[in-house]
Amino acid sequence: MRSEVVFDLDTKEKELENIEKIMAEPNFWQKERDEVSGISQQRVALKDQIDQWKKFFQETEDARLLAEMAFEEDDQPTLREVEKDISRVAEEIRKLQVQLLFSDPDDKRNAIIAINAGAGGTEAQDWVQMLLRMYTRWCESRKFAVEVIDFLEGEEAGIKNVTFTVTGPSAYGFLKSEHGIHRMVRVSPFDSTGRRHTTFASVSVYPEVDLDIKIEIDDKDIRVDTYRASGPGGQHVNKTSSAVRITHIPTGIVVQCQNEKSQHRNKDMALKVLKARLYELEKNKLEEKKHEIHKTQKEIAWGSQIRSYVFNPYRLVKDHRTNVEVGNLDRVMDGDIDPFIDAFLKMKK
Repeated sequence: MRSEVVFDLDTKEKELENIEKIMAEPNFWQKERDEVSGISQQRVALKDQIDQWKKFFQETEDARLLAEMAFEEDDQPTLREVEKDISRVAEEIRKLQVQLLFSDPDDKRNAIIAINAGAGGTEAQDWVQMLLRMYTRWCESRKFAVEVIDFLEGEEAGIKNVTFTVTGPSAYGFLKSEHGIHRMVRVSPFDSTGRRHTTFASVSVYPEVDLDIKIEIDDKDIRVDTYRASGPGGQHVNKTSSAVRITHIPTGIVVQCQNEKSQHRNKDMALKVLKARLYELEKNKLEEKKHEIHKTQKEIAWGSQIRSYVFNPYRLVKDHRTNVEVGNLDRVMDGDIDPFIDAFLKMKK
């Protein structure tokens, strides 16, 4: 039996009304910037969702009335136009319904993504750069903001590892499907003998922690080191010790940020990543949330890939959790990963 996803307009309008009441409070704009930004984003996303559904309801009703008149008059050209309109609205509604599959409280949050090269040297580092481009293109298509907060260049080409934030409505809800090992098969441009290589990169996705979640970090539990940035960023960041590395001693978690010119700003960004990592760790220990979120995914280890991108001897992208296959490899690498995201969300539902 197929499960239907229902949009409750009355409930959503009440949610919007409650948010607008909060924003109308006299002291609202005196709150912390991140809290104001989060609530404002929630309001914009909810209002946009309500407006779109109202528009679709109206368009569907208009099409129904027009179809009834066309049937009475046997107006075939009008009926064909109505059919096109209904098909278009149905496709737009299908896309909106995907968002209704979000059920985890963290789905509404922004995302923090870390991509790390596996074994394979330059080939693996080039694969990290290709994945970063793929996710950046996907974010651009949705008008999501991307900010790189840590970046380590490869020795010859590509990127050894990169960490970046994705800011936009339900960014984590969409991108949590990307958490896992991504495998590439191709004839390496870095191999003079023209051999085919299999390369891996790990993609880790965490929800960005908001102020309503209290993660306390004791100063005595962290070690802060500064160093000179090695990646892009201009003359200033490369000549001063503005980069920051924070080690959380109780857990051994290490995070770093070198993208900002200010050491203070880099420390703030590194602490934000550390809080996200600690929050995920706490969820795992207390609620086994990681098992629930990624229950269809294998452990993050080389060889336990969630998706394969084959460039040679044929061209195909296959998700091993949902068995979704896409033959247009170039389109996927240009950021069209929605078929995989949609299938993953529906499988979880």
